[in-house]
Amino acid sequence: MTDEPLNDPASEAPDGPPPLTDEERAMLEAQMKEIRVEDLLTQTVASVLNLSARRIVKEDEVDLEQARIGIEAVRAISALLPAEVAEAIREPLSQVQLLYAQQSGQSGEGEATPQGGQPGPDQGEPPSGQGPSKLWTPGS
Repeated sequence: MTDEPLNDPASEAPDGPPPLTDEERAMLEAQMKEIRVEDLLTQTVASVLNLSARRIVKEDEVDLEQARIGIEAVRAISALLPAEVAEAIREPLSQVQLLYAQQSGQSGEGEATPQGGQPGPDQGEPPSGQGPSKLWTPGS
């Protein structure tokens, strides 16, 4: 029998991350106090929008159902975002919706726009000089 305690986290998951020190735990707590839900939603929207575009344009990753779910999620979450963030995602969302419509029309996979042909606001051609494959990130 060993002298190690039975509930030692390091002994339970030898290939997992090491346990946090008290200092690291305090740092995480301080960060959690500062973060706002809107910040997390903004980061999530950027990630989902980028992943949705990738599922449309990357040949070895095409999954239009995943892209459709992503588009619908961004549309739903955008109503909860601060006005300036919602405004900033409007154009990138329109571009991803346009890509989706083009790709689903080419592949014959059902509806040309998410949710039975209900296009999002400002759906249309991307502005000149901006190709539809550009991915949006917050603050760009």
